[in-house]
Amino acid sequence: MTRFCWKSLVPMKRAEFPDPRFLSPARQGEATAESRWRPFAAAVFVLSAILLFTRLGARALWASEFRWAEIAREMILTHNYFWPTINGHLYYDKPLGSYWLVVAATYVTGGMNEAAARLPSALAGLIAVALVGLLGRRLYNLKTGVAAAAILATSFSFVFFARLADADVETVAGELAALTLFWSRRDRPHGNWIFLLWLIMALTSLTKGLLGFVLPILVIGVYCTIGQGWRPLVEPLRRGRLAQSLGCVIERNRWFFNWRTLVAAALGGVIYYAPFAISHAMTGSSQGLYMVYRENVERYFAPFDHKGPIYLYCYVIFILMAPWSAFLPAALIELHAVERVDRDRAASTRFVLVFFWAVFLFFTLSGSRRSYYLLPILPAGALLIARLLTAEELRSRAATAALGLGCAIVVAIVTVSALALIPPRLFMPRPYNLLPPAPARGIFALCWMLAMVTIAVALRRFSPTRVFAATAVSSWLVMFYLFVFAYPAGDQWRGEKQFDLTVRSLIGAETDKLALFRSAGSVYYLDLPQPVPNYNTPRDLQSAIRADRVRWLILRTRDLATLPPPYRVVAREAVFPWDSDAHRRNAIILVRLAPSP
Repeated sequence: MTRFCWKSLVPMKRAEFPDPRFLSPARQGEATAESRWRPFAAAVFVLSAILLFTRLGARALWASEFRWAEIAREMILTHNYFWPTINGHLYYDKPLGSYWLVVAATYVTGGMNEAAARLPSALAGLIAVALVGLLGRRLYNLKTGVAAAAILATSFSFVFFARLADADVETVAGELAALTLFWSRRDRPHGNWIFLLWLIMALTSLTKGLLGFVLPILVIGVYCTIGQGWRPLVEPLRRGRLAQSLGCVIERNRWFFNWRTLVAAALGGVIYYAPFAISHAMTGSSQGLYMVYRENVERYFAPFDHKGPIYLYCYVIFILMAPWSAFLPAALIELHAVERVDRDRAASTRFVLVFFWAVFLFFTLSGSRRSYYLLPILPAGALLIARLLTAEELRSRAATAALGLGCAIVVAIVTVSALALIPPRLFMPRPYNLLPPAPARGIFALCWMLAMVTIAVALRRFSPTRVFAATAVSSWLVMFYLFVFAYPAGDQWRGEKQFDLTVRSLIGAETDKLALFRSAGSVYYLDLPQPVPNYNTPRDLQSAIRADRVRWLILRTRDLATLPPPYRVVAREAVFPWDSDAHRRNAIILVRLAPSP
């Protein structure tokens, strides 16, 4: 007979569990609590899988998803897996690992499609949920681990990006794997686990970039340096003994300053560099390594785009972790207070706080800022909030007050969400009053009523654990409705995929006569066997038309006036009454050009 153990995430024999009869009373209580929470651990894992995988391919691709799908499609088409291209043009903004995962996913889904493009992110999301639960258990107990897993799995942005063709959640999963490994082996800084740590970081970095190395080293390094207190570091500096302080830093970071790290780092570097070296050998181009520098180093210190304000993440984090972010202030207040008095769990709490603040400051100090860059902080936030909501009692009055406020915010959000049941024409201003009513309103009404019942039960006898349970149930129900029903139903109001399918039908066998003007639209759904020429100036376009190289042209409505007559508009991307004027001007059209005389 087997039981599922969250600690190892593999089936374990009954004999491997300690016999409660031979434990102290305190340990017996812990063992009983562990056994009580194991079914909840399994339930969180299963419900997370349902949330991440159900109807994963139901929505058409959009925005940045086209990059991963098209690069994987062209890799399969050309059989060149070391040269990422979009419409035949090099696009090496990210390492090759994330594209290879999409290619591998096609063997599961039966071909290159929406589900294949998103499957690696969904798998990484489920792994991240399991890892944050495992880390929470090792830091505190299984109850906290289960809560952290549930919080991460029902945070809006985590679910959103885990169901997106992207590499951000893969970075989160790799970061968690490295930190979980460190925490479980921290008492053996010279162990062979160092080799596995660098392997994990190298593989993580192959999905999106050097963050796979930087974030774990940053968090582990800061924790080891200050985790045992500031005094041994600061006192020598006051006396002018810099060497003594440096010696203390080195001694506390023996996991890094040892011969195994030299070998492991070299091996990790080889693993990371190998795809770039093979790409260079096959093509003679070092563009891949240049893009590593541009996207990871230059963007951080001398950004060329995405220059958000320095305070951006101070409010973005509340959007990313919604609805759980309502409890983040209370969690920070409580854990900063507890860290100073709880000797039993001081190291664990200090690690979680270092995890949170190190990641927050790292991205804040970057010159290039974008909201989703902060996604790697979500596991730290989940651990903070989980510890708050699984505490028997709160020690800080300020945290208690902040918890009450957070609970009121969650109740208000869930209550106000009932407006989705009312048709927009009855209360929205123009032109949004023309929006269609929410899809599957019967399912939404059922989810809303279940959420309100759960909240009402929790409020009858207020406690942090009941607040957690009510919020977890409500969040899961809302996310399930949004991602499984609402978003896929909204595809009927998006025109990109249908437009491309119409184009493919109209041009028939003349695929070699199709062209783009000023990179209008995506080529993924065209599914053509060769790149589509792209013209950026009217002069070049007119020259191609005169040479009879172009008979069909895809362009934006705003650029139609630049075309020489005669021509005929034969297809348009759908626009809707609530679309802005800018959206209408940017709508894609297909033009049939007159044959050359």
